Amino acid sequence: METIKIGIIGGGFIGPAHVEAVRRLGFVEVKAFAGSSEERAEQQAAELGIPDYYGDYRELLRDPEIMAVHNCTPNDLHFEINRAIILAGKHVLSEKPLALNSRQSGELLRLARSSGVVHGVNFNYRQFPILQQLSAMVERGELGDLHLIHGSYLQDWLLYDTDYSWRLDPKIGGATRAVADIGSHWCDTVQYVSGKRISEVCADFSTVFPVRRKALKPKQTFETAASEAVGSSETDAYKDYEVETEDTASVLIRFEDGSKGSFTVSQVSAGRKNRLSFELSGSRQSAFWNQEEPQKLWIGHRDKPNEVLLADPSLFAEEARGSIHLPGGHNEGWPDALKNNMLQFYTFIREGNDPAAGGMPFATFEDGHWSMRIVDAILTSHREERWVKLSELG
Repeated sequence: METIKIGIIGGGFIGPAHVEAVRRLGFVEVKAFAGSSEERAEQQAAELGIPDYYGDYRELLRDPEIMAVHNCTPNDLHFEINRAIILAGKHVLSEKPLALNSRQSGELLRLARSSGVVHGVNFNYRQFPILQQLSAMVERGELGDLHLIHGSYLQDWLLYDTDYSWRLDPKIGGATRAVADIGSHWCDTVQYVSGKRISEVCADFSTVFPVRRKALKPKQTFETAASEAVGSSETDAYKDYEVETEDTASVLIRFEDGSKGSFTVSQVSAGRKNRLSFELSGSRQSAFWNQEEPQKLWIGHRDKPNEVLLADPSLFAEEARGSIHLPGGHNEGWPDALKNNMLQFYTFIREGNDPAAGGMPFATFEDGHWSMRIVDAILTSHREERWVKLSELG
């Protein structure tokens, strides 16, 4: 079996997670890493055990041995780097959001389609084994007609006014934060399991801290801010930072088939670390899932006791069995869903499948572009205080 050699651009929290996930596949080798500077790239490559490193991603793209590249950079670099990867003739797996707006993501989708490269977006939540099972249940009609979909994605890593990340800067993270960062995951996940597309939105944003105190010493995303820098006064350790993006958002949604729903996102909800949850209400039964307990699927009934389905290959539909790799009781979580996404992406490449034929078992640039259209519609809805159809935005 020929080894697929790849490159990783960008570190932070997600870059090392990509490295770990692809190494678990056995037939993919991380050959090179590109960082924000040669010094930083050398350090991160050494920490991750990657042989080659570059301070400029363009040098990595010139390596003829590298077949695919992962874009794990901050949001403002996604469009530029994704475009460069495609033009270099490499397969591309991008972090979300695919770009800063739907105009950019549409251009990337057109370019990817015309180039013939395999293109993926890391919407990894759809790769949880139990969500593969839920998708199969919906497709088989076990829940009946879905008339309501609702839920939330809640975190607490920005709960204090001293919490700061590059994601707060609209020049880097984009014009929306909580919606683009975690709301995009919620929307992709529920569209995948339900088989429905969101077509119209009505949104309301809230910024809990219009002014935050930014620590003078930079911190990584999810790193807890110290209450005070050692040896410095509070005024010396922080400077005021005006926040332009939302801490929370509530969104009403309509789907293409006329069914409805809603969701809330928040990065200031104490105790909620990474709680993506949703409920599908069908004419026969309901189903509820929470990412912090990923091995459980609650199934609700009207005329008999409710059920809790635990992830177990012996209980799964045939079409969902390939996504679960351990016996029941051996829980698979977030890193395993990420690995599943990589497995689907690289198996597609290894088998020589044609992306133009469709049927890719992972989120593609088409999904990434649709996600950006939803985000743009939500932002427009909040700003103009009205319902916005995705079709209005082209």
